[in-house]
Amino acid sequence: MVRIALVPMASLSLLILAVAQPARADNVDVALVLVTDVSRSIDDTEFKLEKDGYTSAFTTQKVLDAIKGGPNGKIAVSYLEFASSFEVRTVLDWTVIRDQASARAFADKLAAAPRSFWGRTAISAGVDQAVQLLAESGMNATRHVIDVCGDGTNNAGREISDARDDAIKAGITINGLAIINDHPVSWTFAHVQPPGGLANYYRANVTGGPGSFVLEVHDFSSFGEAMTRKLVDEIATGPSKPKFAADH
Repeated sequence: MVRIALVPMASLSLLILAVAQPARADNVDVALVLVTDVSRSIDDTEFKLEKDGYTSAFTTQKVLDAIKGGPNGKIAVSYLEFASSFEVRTVLDWTVIRDQASARAFADKLAAAPRSFWGRTAISAGVDQAVQLLAESGMNATRHVIDVCGDGTNNAGREISDARDDAIKAGITINGLAIINDHPVSWTFAHVQPPGGLANYYRANVTGGPGSFVLEVHDFSSFGEAMTRKLVDEIATGPSKPKFAADH
């Protein structure tokens, strides 16, 4: 009777010890937050093209090869959407991508998620939440990157340059994908084209940190191709001069 009773007690002790110890953090090459503009200037057709572009990019062989080519052979990705300063939502929490199956699972969840908001454009709110996600990720990442995708300037919330500066101080690199969107919108939500164009606005106010860069896309149909190039550059290179910094 005594020997029989000792077995479950020993198992229980091991279980308690395992629960008491914190889970080992994943070692990844990049912790990447995708910060996507879903403001009023982007209609539902364009939003779908964005989602299709993400799906295409994450499942292309170029991106998978870049992931597998890293020292750890995996990355961690989360996805959030923003509109106005009070309209920010983490749609997909941290997902470790290491192979085709995990990439496809992430892409399928992203494609199936409904649109979060309509509203003004608070890029700063998206960046601030991304910084918080990175701080709470629990990942051991070689690099921390925020990937901002949008079609307009910051017109709500705090100054985007302040949010950018705080992210850089935390050791985070912010890259940008500036979408030149000529689709007509309600005047109350219309973006005033900044001097020098949206890509230069992103370079001056949104992006920063080691190796930061901006890509410019002139139509939503080419979003997937641009995102593929962007992901490969973010995943495959360290904090050095980016290959696509001069692209227009």
